[in-house]
Amino acid sequence: MAKEITDDDLELLEELGVEAEATPSGGRTAREQRIIAGFEEIKSFVLVHGRLPEHGENRDIFERLYAMRLDSIRASTECREVLKNLDADGLLGAEDEYESCCVQEEPSDEELLASLGVEATSKGDVTKLVHVRAREEIKAAEEIAQRNPCRDFENFRPVFESLQIDLQTGVRRTLKYKDNAEVKKGDLFILDGQKVVVADMGEPFVSDYGRPDRRLRVVYDNGTESDLLVRSLQRALNKDKNSRRISDTSIGPLFSDEDDDDDLPTGYIYVLRSKSDNPYVTANRSVIHKIGVTGGDVKHRVANAQKDPTYLLADVEIVATFKLANINRKRLEILLHKFFASARLDLELRDRFGFQVEPREWFLVPLPVIEEAIQKIMDGTIGNFRYDPQSARLETLN
Repeated sequence: MAKEITDDDLELLEELGVEAEATPSGGRTAREQRIIAGFEEIKSFVLVHGRLPEHGENRDIFERLYAMRLDSIRASTECREVLKNLDADGLLGAEDEYESCCVQEEPSDEELLASLGVEATSKGDVTKLVHVRAREEIKAAEEIAQRNPCRDFENFRPVFESLQIDLQTGVRRTLKYKDNAEVKKGDLFILDGQKVVVADMGEPFVSDYGRPDRRLRVVYDNGTESDLLVRSLQRALNKDKNSRRISDTSIGPLFSDEDDDDDLPTGYIYVLRSKSDNPYVTANRSVIHKIGVTGGDVKHRVANAQKDPTYLLADVEIVATFKLANINRKRLEILLHKFFASARLDLELRDRFGFQVEPREWFLVPLPVIEEAIQKIMDGTIGNFRYDPQSARLETLN
């Protein structure tokens, strides 16, 4: 008794690039099963491409084969009778449209291929052609070749630039891609050394192997894009041993009961106010604050502020400190600075050697708003808010 092909068998066959058909059933003759199988391939083509297969030298050889097969099926009374209950999409067309040219004998795939000038290696094996590459090889080559220039790449350029900064600062991390892991709209990957964003996903459909799949719009950081299938992207990520998934902006727990390499036994968030006589700082002193995190004593840290460009080359006033236990200093500081990035102070100074410096840890934010943001970090709700520099307050994200 023939062994039934299982889902695991199909998965293995798919990875090997081998086409497989389910065990025929239902009491059909071998000829009827062949007619139905050929029609199912045409239906799959229509489902994937959203159109009927077409004739023409500029079309893929298998699309041309499907087009000729559909013509033959439509012209055959026998075929139409076998398929009449399987044609939910109306691919066969109206009966009277083809009645005048109906034939009783459906041409074989080999005869159809011969009419296209293609030779099969052996009778009954149309997937092995002398002058045509195997279907899986064609698909793989097309997926690479069909990368096109991304015409709206300017919309994606800031995404990739921000992504690079996030990776450098630790806001995002790269994680090992797990075989055949889920792919969603907005997912970010590194594939063949390029950063990749899944910009859009099409409607789900069932592939030739009876498996769910979807068409993707994938944009690459070199300004190109492609319309890979989900399973094609998964296979490419599986094949590339250096592929990585890029994490979202959730940078992990800041406070926990377990020690991490970057954790400090104790630490402080500190908020400083500058005593600089810079005209702009003087005019806005009450809302210009430096926000930082340290594992040491805050007073000791700012003792020589007047010599350090980080402190605007002036003494500072410590206006608030928040004592914390078991914190990840780097992640916490990154989170605070990213949250208030829209209000970063744009100020250029020259250090004592005459070199121009731009302090990056000063923000135009009222102290009560800073305190509110820190509280939301501690209770884990900061991801639901943003800072609006126009109204100088936290706003709930929609």
